[in-house]
Amino acid sequence: MPTGVALRDAREQLFGAAERVLLRDGPSALTSRAVTTEAGCAKGVLHRHFADFDAFLAELVLDRIARLDHQAAALRESAGTGTVADNLTRALTELFGSVAVAVVGLVISRDDLRARLREARPTGIPLLTEAAAMVAGYLAAERDLGRVVADADVDTLAPTLIGAAHLLFADRKGTPPEADAVRKVVITVIAGQHRATA
Repeated sequence: MPTGVALRDAREQLFGAAERVLLRDGPSALTSRAVTTEAGCAKGVLHRHFADFDAFLAELVLDRIARLDHQAAALRESAGTGTVADNLTRALTELFGSVAVAVVGLVISRDDLRARLREARPTGIPLLTEAAAMVAGYLAAERDLGRVVADADVDTLAPTLIGAAHLLFADRKGTPPEADAVRKVVITVIAGQHRATA
């Protein structure tokens, strides 16, 4: 590998390479060598930017969690438009149609990574916990608008939706579920919790 090639944004290039390896080959194939080979750079580049490989992986997961903020804002802004079921279907498909399922698999499979992430996020499974908060925030906004029943337990509905959707998308090698399958899960989970026209 060339050592004198400058990477414009080494951090993002390394993160992108890690995601490609993760999606293509799974968590067990994710090594510092695999990442730097995929990124087309020397192994030392990763260690110049991160203390060690687990620090790199923790930063990758935290960066992907931070990206949920944009999606959460867009989902909240959709409150009062379209239907609740369609908005949730779209958000869950976008969430799990990305690298999120692979990142969750990575977190679950690496004890050292989970320990590092616990320092920043002491409870729940990173990424899934934030996704549940995103959905709960949206459902609360719809509840405030009267499109979800006033006594809806959004803090229970949200993780139920996240868990059910995660199971639909969890087969990394299979084809993603059709929108109708995701929508069916959403409608089943929120049955009786939203207005018929919402």
